Amino acid sequence: MKTFKKLAVAAALSVTLPAFADVIFLDFEGIGNQMPVGDFYNGGGGPNYGVSFSDATLAIIDADAGGTGNIANEPSPDTVMFFLDANNAILNALNGFDTGFSFYYSSAFAATVTVWDGLDGTGNLLGSIDLDAQYNIGCSGDPNGQYCNWTPIGVAFAGTAMSINFGGTANYTAYDNITFGADVPVIPEPSSYALMALGLAGIGLATRRRRNT
Repeated sequence: MKTFKKLAVAAALSVTLPAFADVIFLDFEGIGNQMPVGDFYNGGGGPNYGVSFSDATLAIIDADAGGTGNIANEPSPDTVMFFLDANNAILNALNGFDTGFSFYYSSAFAATVTVWDGLDGTGNLLGSIDLDAQYNIGCSGDPNGQYCNWTPIGVAFAGTAMSINFGGTANYTAYDNITFGADVPVIPEPSSYALMALGLAGIGLATRRRRNT
């Protein structure tokens, strides 16, 4: 098994960051296959939204696009996000946000995502979202990926959120198009992407078995 270097999550801002006044989404495009997301959205190469992820948060690219992702029909072109550690699956929004939250997911197990008014999943619980095990149900279209059914889901809440805890299962839930500013997920260029695909028996996201015929 490959060992991944961990990145520390930044605790303070070094520049002035934009408020979440407009709808923005994190599609994880531009991060390398099985590379830590870390501070990519906090001045680390991607848009500087003041969003940081906990250590064991990785991006994974669809195998059809040259990566190792066991995925199909992802809402954004090629890349999604997943966690290697279910006990350390945190998004910190250093600016805070109060205008809704949503995302797409594909999961082999039921899980719950929670929204908090403190950093690192602390403070008061502002909202929660239950995820079903649906990753390969009713898929059609792209046949090359077992995590092929993507469900849009979102939550509105009162207060200002500072963090999201995606705790649940490690390596068995994929996320894409995390959206701030709307409790209904954003679909970029919907005509460009299929929403469903042919599913197979479930295995983890980080590796994909190929059979020789």
